[in-house]
Amino acid sequence: MTKPLVTIAVPSYNQGRFLDDALASIFQQEVPVEVFVLDGGSSDNSLEIIRKWEHRLAGWRSHADEGQAAAINEGIAQGGAPFVCWLNSDDWLLPGGLKKLLGVLEKYPEAPAVYGRCWNVVEKSGKRYPVWVEPFNERRLALRCIISQPGALIRRTAWEALGGVDETLHMAMDYDLWWRMFKQAGPLQFLDDFVAVNREHENTKTKTQRRRHYREAMAIVRKYHGQVPLKWWLAQPYAVWFKSIAG
Repeated sequence: MTKPLVTIAVPSYNQGRFLDDALASIFQQEVPVEVFVLDGGSSDNSLEIIRKWEHRLAGWRSHADEGQAAAINEGIAQGGAPFVCWLNSDDWLLPGGLKKLLGVLEKYPEAPAVYGRCWNVVEKSGKRYPVWVEPFNERRLALRCIISQPGALIRRTAWEALGGVDETLHMAMDYDLWWRMFKQAGPLQFLDDFVAVNREHENTKTKTQRRRHYREAMAIVRKYHGQVPLKWWLAQPYAVWFKSIAG
């Protein structure tokens, strides 16, 4: 049996309507993977979907937990593959995405992680547009999160050196991870190709908890960059207030 190259944690809670797409996209990759589903005790059809894929999963559980970040750390810790990532159950990977990301990390052995471009798909309208992703630059990272998490792949050595994601964070644990990784291991490598899709729907956390998201993100920028650029103070009223009433 081929040893897995990538450990993938799939945190989920009451997202059975999306989970099947996420798992199908993982198992369609041309890369040997080990997948752990960490379900928070869902009351929808999630268990039915998990059991459908159980024969392909390296492990799964379903019970109340300490939240998304803790579930991600739990899943990745159960694996042993040299590369790691997580895929939220409402997102999915594009065909060949993992293989492209792996190719970059093999080409740049000094890079702690690689990230590619992602599409954002609005469930309600079906509209698709590119997520704002750009080549790594500290100044640009201080202005916004220029890395889209579903399109990222991390070396296990870098992940374990950092202790995974910060379990005290609930909205911007990925943004915090990129900053810590950069400060400790150097710039992340950018792949100018689409590798994953971020699904936007009515229950997306960044949509329902905008104020908390901005608060966490601004604290992260202050912590690692030393100051919060003016852009954050100007953008917050629009993102938190106007977008919330615009729907």
